[in-house]
Amino acid sequence: MKMVLMAAMGGAVGAGARYLVGVGALRFIGPGFPWGTLIVNVAGSLIMGLLIASFALRYSVSNEVRTFLATGILGGFTTFSAFSLDFAVLMERKAQGLALVYLGASVGLSILALFAGLYLARTLFQ
Repeated sequence: MKMVLMAAMGGAVGAGARYLVGVGALRFIGPGFPWGTLIVNVAGSLIMGLLIASFALRYSVSNEVRTFLATGILGGFTTFSAFSLDFAVLMERKAQGLALVYLGASVGLSILALFAGLYLARTLFQ
């Protein structure tokens, strides 16, 4: 239960930060392109890489801290960071084929699922 609470608390921080970045991007860059989403996805992936490498190479941190930062804050900021880490782990394990399947399935199936959800909701609720 403690780990769930750590993830939830971090998730609240990350989601708040994602909202602020989105609002800021809209305000300073303008509409027309999803700059806020792009910024959080790229920044979240960069920060995930820095954290994971730092934890592995230099700092010994507890599972609670890892969960709060990586799963919680970065997961709330962007789930793309977790996807990027999973892809990188497969690539570093020399499982390039599996990594490419994961990449295609994650992106392709997620987009298809979104359209399926839109279709179902429109069909059921109109």
